[in-house]
Amino acid sequence: MARTRLHPQTGEGKALLGILLLLVLEMVALAVAPVRDRPLVAGILLGAGMAGLLLLAATLHSHRRARRRPPANTPGDWYSADALEGFPMEAVRPQLLGQDAPSLNHLYTAWIMATHGHSAQWISHHLDLPPATARLLVDAAQPYQRHTTRPTQSPD
Repeated sequence: MARTRLHPQTGEGKALLGILLLLVLEMVALAVAPVRDRPLVAGILLGAGMAGLLLLAATLHSHRRARRRPPANTPGDWYSADALEGFPMEAVRPQLLGQDAPSLNHLYTAWIMATHGHSAQWISHHLDLPPATARLLVDAAQPYQRHTTRPTQSPD
């Protein structure tokens, strides 16, 4: 049986404890320093504290920006079972049997591009597929289009 913690430990909590420990050590260092060296020790500790604050601000800023950024699509998301739903396997099977036949993965990629709104001309040009195969995939993908990109008329 797994135990659940009432107060899970987080990286932020550990960082806060580390900062508090450093503050205590700085106070101890300042207290035990000889009187004539205290201004120098205080200056060094002040500089170290400012560097720590700048590092903390930069870390918080990067975390805030990362939370606002949309998650990146990973290749696994593109080739999931949902993404390949509706793939016209029976219609493309004859193209897989020819001498210069594209691979099935190549056709899957073309299918994904078709479901994302790319034109047959674009797919044919960029994925080096015969225009008839690209047209077949684009026509079959119309009911399954997920994210439409701007229509591409030119091959580039």
